[in-house]
Amino acid sequence: MKLLVNIDHVATLRNARSEGVPDPVQAAIECEKAGAAGIVFHLREDRRHIKDADVYGLKKVVKGLLDFEMGATEEMIRICSEIKPHLCTLVPEKREEITTEGGLNMEAIFDDYKNRVLPKLKDAEIPVSLFVEPEPKDMKLCAKLGVPVVELHTGTYSNATGDQIKKELERLKEAATVAHDHGIQVNAGHGLNFENIRAFLDNIPHVEEISIGHALMADALFRGLPVSVREMVDIIESYNG
Repeated sequence: MKLLVNIDHVATLRNARSEGVPDPVQAAIECEKAGAAGIVFHLREDRRHIKDADVYGLKKVVKGLLDFEMGATEEMIRICSEIKPHLCTLVPEKREEITTEGGLNMEAIFDDYKNRVLPKLKDAEIPVSLFVEPEPKDMKLCAKLGVPVVELHTGTYSNATGDQIKKELERLKEAATVAHDHGIQVNAGHGLNFENIRAFLDNIPHVEEISIGHALMADALFRGLPVSVREMVDIIESYNG
């Protein structure tokens, strides 16, 4: 398993003063130095955090995996096709949301992705991941679309309490197993942190990449980015043996 760090919140802080600091590109460099296997960023339609210049800067400096999260608009497909990241993760996007609130509605987007979105990204030779709810039926629809990767939405698990935690872990385990059985790489992310990551790793099989952003940036305010990233890397890598 590998840790990819989402650096969107560095850009959010930078944009609060519009004075150029902290620089998300420099944050990406520091994350990789601390052991992260790559960087995730979400270029939104409204550019609320990551800006176009950040995208091109990240392309130049990131040495590991570069995961471009985006809504499936024509503008984003064009930019992604130019950047050519290692992976394009397609996510639902609403202007009013604070952060991504859930996985793609697979039944609703199926025809559009099959006929418009995925062919264009395939022509650009960019592997695609779909950010999805941990539901077996959605894994099967992803398989029908022929996508090589899914990212399981872990937000519901991360916010669960009491008996609901076990239920959410069971959902994630089943979805990961179904995806794996269909030959799809399983990634995961959203809301994972130092408190819930071990239970996730204890219970969910077949996960290859984990994306964490907010929890690391919040922890880094007190301990420093290299320390926070290195500790999470160590936790995740301890499950690789």
